[in-house]
Amino acid sequence: MSPATPATLTTGSRIDLPQGTLDLLILRTLALGPQHGWGVSERVQQMSRDVLCIQQGSLYPALHRLERRGWIKARWGTSDHNRRAKFYALTPKGHRALEAEQDVWRKLTAAVAEVLMAEGGRHA
Repeated sequence: MSPATPATLTTGSRIDLPQGTLDLLILRTLALGPQHGWGVSERVQQMSRDVLCIQQGSLYPALHRLERRGWIKARWGTSDHNRRAKFYALTPKGHRALEAEQDVWRKLTAAVAEVLMAEGGRHA
């Protein structure tokens, strides 16, 4: 597995998400309620104000990985378009993982922001 997950900005440029970021985005999305795979992708795009577009080739392996970890569970159902689809939902273990991952993300982004704002070794 590579250390980064591809995602596409809606401007067409491609970025690599740091490892684990896609899992965090999926868990956060499913915290709002069960969703099928395509719906997860659409919800991430909507919640990011059309900045993030998760590629299907990255999304489904991530969903299966989270399912193997016991963080999400899947069940078959019918989509809004009357098609058979696999719906994913957070498990209690997944809720705990989301809380822990959000805490790590907040600490990481705060530390990176401090470094980026530092001027000559001192805070601006």
